[in-house]
Amino acid sequence: MSASRSMYAHCQHRPHAGGSHLSYHQFVNRSRTGGNQPPDPIAGRRRKIAPFAIPSHPGPTASPAELTSYANAKAASLNQHVIGYGDLAETEWAALGLEAPDMSEARRHRLNRIRAELRSRDLAGVVVYDPLNVRYATDSTDMQPWCAHNAVRYAFVATEGPVILWDFHNCEHLSWHLELVDEIRHGTPWFYYEAAQHTAERVRRWAAEIADVVATHGAGSRRLAVDRINPEGVAALATHGIEVVSGEEVMEHARTVKCADELKAMRRAIAACEAAMRRMELALTPGMAEIDLWAVLHAENIRRGGEWIETRLLTSGPRTNPWFQECSARVIEPGDLVAFDTDLIGAYGYCCDISRTWLAGDGRPTDEQRTLYAMAEEQIAVNTELLRPGRTFRELSHAAASLPADYLPNRYSVLFHGVGMCDEYPSVPYPSDWDRSGYDGVLEPGMVVCVESYVGQHGGAEGVKLEDQVLITENGHQRLSTYPRDERLSAGH
Repeated sequence: MSASRSMYAHCQHRPHAGGSHLSYHQFVNRSRTGGNQPPDPIAGRRRKIAPFAIPSHPGPTASPAELTSYANAKAASLNQHVIGYGDLAETEWAALGLEAPDMSEARRHRLNRIRAELRSRDLAGVVVYDPLNVRYATDSTDMQPWCAHNAVRYAFVATEGPVILWDFHNCEHLSWHLELVDEIRHGTPWFYYEAAQHTAERVRRWAAEIADVVATHGAGSRRLAVDRINPEGVAALATHGIEVVSGEEVMEHARTVKCADELKAMRRAIAACEAAMRRMELALTPGMAEIDLWAVLHAENIRRGGEWIETRLLTSGPRTNPWFQECSARVIEPGDLVAFDTDLIGAYGYCCDISRTWLAGDGRPTDEQRTLYAMAEEQIAVNTELLRPGRTFRELSHAAASLPADYLPNRYSVLFHGVGMCDEYPSVPYPSDWDRSGYDGVLEPGMVVCVESYVGQHGGAEGVKLEDQVLITENGHQRLSTYPRDERLSAGH
């Protein structure tokens, strides 16, 4: 089945105007490309819909197949991503002049990036299980944090062929609105929680189906990339003559360069994140618990179409040193530093990875606090200026501003890292860590990286965390995160 352009990409943020109703057969006809062909007996699997055009019920004599198609079509027209992100986010984005992305174009770009990586490696295709890779390849979502540790849904992208999605029990309707998903099937889970003593039989069944897909759509290649797979799966595919290679490598490299519409989506996600940060800063009051302040970021992210937060990195006072302590019920005291890292997945599924440190209460910072903050600001400023296309990861590592010897034991894990739908390739460590964890590569236009700094003396009282999200442009860089620093702490004030 060939894919066709979805109408919803151009009006996904249109408010629901009462939900126009079409008859079931009008809906089926309209869902077909062109809209005036005779009814398609398999139109229920075609997912091409006009947004908010809710079909009317096919009637009391409808067949089970008609009821299934009706239910899926209704769910597709009311999918959360079709409905959009709500008046609050849209109003804030409009006030900032942030254009809506054409997600149909973003999806095409992402699929083309995957296929370019597959062609360069002479692969039949890739099977992805990581929910973020499934999202990147299909724009389909379903219980993503849960699916990250329960391998129930996966997708196949052929190098030259279809995109097939296998979904969880009774979840096929969640992807019917997506124009580049050519087929939806029920998945075959074979991880232990779902399969237990039947794992061997179910992995054989899974492998047989994957092998059939590769034989049908792999253009003769038996080399298949898979991003996550247990040893049983590799062995089962080998019985069909299929060689498994790294799908992580394929997907990490595909995801590095963002197109214009992806960047529009990311700018909107960051704007929503920073609006949530403003609410946090306004709420920050000595006497409240860290977890109460952290809850504000969660709530305000969700209100603006965000999805989840990947970490619990908010600490106060003595808990800011060493870093990576998780948010607690400690009560914030006047004069405490409060440091946090957003690490959130925002609107459109794009990551907003921004760190700030604030001073609690209305007082003035200590000299030590201002010194820590000045060191972090300087490290961020110097290292941001290094960013330009053509710069190698090794050059970034070895040219970057570092820290004094008595601060290095508490250094952050990286100086720079990529970001897209989550923290991504590349990862650029401190020079002292290069031999252990560094690797080379080159910055390209369209990549987005985070510039990191944590400054806390070894055995010290407090620490400062700062981080900005930066776009690599054709001629240099552009900072995407714009949330202001705390003026009382900043050396610029």
